Amino acid sequence: MKIKHDKEHFLSCNVAAFTYCEGVEVFSQLKVGKKVRLVREDENPHDHKAVAIFFGDTHIGYIPRQQNETISKLLDLGYDDIFEARIQAVDPTAHPEQQMDIVIYIKRKEK
Repeated sequence: MKIKHDKEHFLSCNVAAFTYCEGVEVFSQLKVGKKVRLVREDENPHDHKAVAIFFGDTHIGYIPRQQNETISKLLDLGYDDIFEARIQAVDPTAHPEQQMDIVIYIKRKEK
């Protein structure tokens, strides 16, 4: 018998551009397991597939460019409710671009 889960792992990645966003302002609140929100930035001049990461109302970074294509397509098509993203790791001693990782799940469709 196969066990059915509420969600399945989709992607794990670091938070890109953490240095250039406002993550430092909420760094002490960034804890493993806390939810983050994915927001499509289709008018981003640096990456037309950009997916921003928010902790509450604070923009803390982006999904790395080499990993954002599928997520950006799904968000563009209105599937923003299928993702659950959470902080997976926080390391204040690491280089700023490696200080935080997130995990993204795809949630099971409710019947």
